[in-house]
Amino acid sequence: MKYMFASDVHGSAYYCRKMLDVYKEEKAERLVLLGDLLYHGPRNDLPREYAPKQVISMLNDMKKEIYAVRGNCEAEVDQMVLQFPVMADYCILNLDGRTFYATHGHIYNENNLPPIQEGDILIHGHTHVLKAEQKEGYVLLNPGSVSIPKEGNPPTYAIFEDGVFTIKDFEGNIVKSIEL
Repeated sequence: MKYMFASDVHGSAYYCRKMLDVYKEEKAERLVLLGDLLYHGPRNDLPREYAPKQVISMLNDMKKEIYAVRGNCEAEVDQMVLQFPVMADYCILNLDGRTFYATHGHIYNENNLPPIQEGDILIHGHTHVLKAEQKEGYVLLNPGSVSIPKEGNPPTYAIFEDGVFTIKDFEGNIVKSIEL
């Protein structure tokens, strides 16, 4: 299966559209959203075309293809308007025989590991900084931020297919890749 991972949309209708267009172009079978879908949060500037109501509509149209976890900007009211579950702190995915512990990153991250086993994959957003690194005993992945990237990175998403995790910008350029 081909999975697309994205994080930190932060209510940007512009980048949500780009993300969903790329999802369709990539012909991924599932879109895994790693939190912070609708609101920008008090520490971030407003993203381009900040329009959470438009983001709600776009994401609800894709509800059968989305897996999502709660970010630090999600609230119970978000679940009232989104037609797919968004309040779980994590989800565990078995992809190509590998265990992915998918979370936002504000609770579990490389400084506070969840209960993972040797060889598991921790994937999260939150930092807005892309990563694809082999750590001692596990792999750490972060697709970066769709709308408010940090540390000079472009807006990015990631694709997991055939054992390879590839982070791309919205022009289709490969920013970083790791074979798992």
